Amino acid sequence: MNLFLELPGAVAAEGLGVAAHYGEPLPEQRALESGRAVVDLSHRGIVAVAGEDRLSWLNSMTSQQLTGLRPGESTETLLLDPNGRIECAMRVVDDGERCWLLVDEGAADRLVAFLNRMRFALRVEVEDVSAGFAAILAFEGDAAAMLREGSPAPRAEWRDPWAEVLPGGVQYARGDHAASGWSVSQFVFSREDLPAVAGLVRSGTMRAAGLLALDALEVRAWRPAQHGDVDERAIPHEFDWLRTAVHLTKGCYRGQETVAKVHNLGHPPRRLTLLHLDGSAGELPVPGALVYRDGGAADPAARPVGRLTRVALHYEWGGIALALLKRSVPEDAALEVRGGAEGADPTGAITEVIAAAQEVVVPGDAGATRNVPRLKRLLN
Repeated sequence: MNLFLELPGAVAAEGLGVAAHYGEPLPEQRALESGRAVVDLSHRGIVAVAGEDRLSWLNSMTSQQLTGLRPGESTETLLLDPNGRIECAMRVVDDGERCWLLVDEGAADRLVAFLNRMRFALRVEVEDVSAGFAAILAFEGDAAAMLREGSPAPRAEWRDPWAEVLPGGVQYARGDHAASGWSVSQFVFSREDLPAVAGLVRSGTMRAAGLLALDALEVRAWRPAQHGDVDERAIPHEFDWLRTAVHLTKGCYRGQETVAKVHNLGHPPRRLTLLHLDGSAGELPVPGALVYRDGGAADPAARPVGRLTRVALHYEWGGIALALLKRSVPEDAALEVRGGAEGADPTGAITEVIAAAQEVVVPGDAGATRNVPRLKRLLN
C-alpha cells in the first residue's frame, strides 16, 4: 500500500496508484513551488545501467552527450526511432557506478527490452529497478534540503536542467523563458525508505502535493513531459526540447539525421504553445480537446488546427493548457477549444466552446538555421 495515499485528504489519480491531490490543489501548488512540499512519483519507472561502458553505450543511442558525465551531474536524453520520433524521454544521473534513468509511467519495460537487445558484447548491465526504488520530487527549498540531508539518504538525485540551455543545445523560444528560476529535483529512494518520507509529511515537517499541482507548474513553465505531451508523431523540435535533451554536434545516433535536417533545413510540422483559457464558463477542457481558429469550433465543417496535450488550473494564471498546433497557424491568431476530446460525444453534438489566447513557445519559423544558397537555373 502506498503510504502517501493514506495521508489526510489524499485523492488517488485514476489508475496510477499515487495522489492527484490532497484536498487543496491550489494551495498545494504554492507550497510545492515555494519548496515546502514533495510529490510522490512512485508510479514512474527507474532503470539502472551498470558497467564500464554504460555512458559511451547510452551516448551512442540517444540524443544527448553522455560521455564525460560526472558523478552526480544530471542531464536528460531522448531515445528516438529511426525517423526521429520520440520513443522514450530519460532523466539521467550517474553516481559513478551506475547510471539511473528515470522515466515516465509505462516506459521502463519497453526501454529495458530495447537496451537489452542492443547490449552485444559491451560491458553493461541493464535492470528495471522500479520495484525496489521510487522517486520523490521537490522544488528547491526546505523540503528538498530535508530530503537531501536527512536519514534515510536518497540513493541518487536528478536535478532538472530545464531552466537553461545545455551545451550543444539551442532554444527556439524568443526572449525570456518561462522556466527561468525553475529548480526541481527528483530524489531516488529505496521503497523501504518511503514510509520515513511519508512520515515527515504526517508529522507536519513538510507538505505533500499531488500530480495536479506538479502538472500546473510544469505547464506554466512550458516543461514538456512524455506522459502528457508526446504522441506517436512527436519530434523534439516541436517542444523546444533541443534546449536540454539534444546535443546538436555530438555525432551519430538513431534519429540524428531527422534532428539535423529539421533544425538546419526545415521546420517542425507542429509547434508547442501555451494557451490561456477563458474561464468564464467555470470548466476546463479535457486533454486531447481539439483547437480551432476563432469561430471554427462551432462549425461542424471546420478542421482543427491542433489539440491540447495537458490542461491545468494554475493558482495565479487560471485555466492554462499546452497545445500542439500546426506550424501554419499564425502566432497572433485567436483560437477556440471544443471542450471535449474528439469522439467524446457519440451523437456528434458540439461541446462547450472555450476561447483561448496564445503564448508562443515554439515560433512558427523555428528551424531552417542554415542559409543554403539556391542555384540559379542554367539558361540555354
